[in-house]
Amino acid sequence: MGDQVFSIAAFYKFTKISLLYELQTEFYKFLENLNIKGTVLLAEEGINGTVSGSSKSIDKFKNFLFEKDLLSESDFKVSSADFMPFPRLKVKLKKEIVTIGNCEINPGKKVGEYVDPLDWNQLITDEDVLVLDTRNTYEVSIGSFEGAIQPETTNFREFPEWAETEGSKLPKDKKIAMFCTGGIRCEKASSLLKDKGFEKVYHLKGGILNYLEKVKPEESLWNGECFVFDDRVALNHKLEPGSYDLCHGCRMPITEDDKLSPNFIRGVSCSHCFDDKTEEQKRRYADRQMQIDLAKNRNQKHIGSKREVEQK
Repeated sequence: MGDQVFSIAAFYKFTKISLLYELQTEFYKFLENLNIKGTVLLAEEGINGTVSGSSKSIDKFKNFLFEKDLLSESDFKVSSADFMPFPRLKVKLKKEIVTIGNCEINPGKKVGEYVDPLDWNQLITDEDVLVLDTRNTYEVSIGSFEGAIQPETTNFREFPEWAETEGSKLPKDKKIAMFCTGGIRCEKASSLLKDKGFEKVYHLKGGILNYLEKVKPEESLWNGECFVFDDRVALNHKLEPGSYDLCHGCRMPITEDDKLSPNFIRGVSCSHCFDDKTEEQKRRYADRQMQIDLAKNRNQKHIGSKREVEQK
């Protein structure tokens, strides 16, 4: 907190990686020395992560990734906050850097057409284009592009089921424009659709974050705020922390008005999940929140307050 400003870097790239265990150790050492926190995912198919630290530390990390040939300039997006949005550092080895449940889907071999944010408006206002939001329902609930449809997924692993059922009803020459937060999910989803024979698949390069950075608010077709997987919860069009908080009982974004509900209990429940929680769960969550508050009073970060960051 205070006057310190933290840089938050979101990045990913599908690129062949070997010697994962050695790279994991090297990442830990490098990031810990710079006091950078957040999550980095490494897999044979590439790298994905969101981390935070001082601007100088993030610049050094960016150069580190360039030197390793793990990133290009357009794959690295930086925003800021006046607080550290991550409790600790995690560098994890995964089968996929974004989990769709099929390791055969490879954007490095087959992928849709990248669309620059400055060309996105023209594409999605074409009445012949199906605009597809590949994010989860709780993300879509606080913002999306005009006219976009969402497959009603609560996890990206559910997208192949939508492609198999609803997607199979679409003609193979249908124009499909896909987007997500940082570009990684729609890139992999576009690879899946191309694999299924769809011919005209497009996706927003760099995702919503890149769009909000490059497109002027007065020209924007984005409505609402953009959910992010860290303690900022959401970003506005200026890529500043938005107006939403998070229910730690169900991970749904909530407003200040939502907190006025008698079903809102901080750290326990909100109107979205109050009736779904058992009394035992509510007691357990209340105990967890008490421990978090006690740790905060001691200027410590309780491990129960951490959030996983695996989708963008």
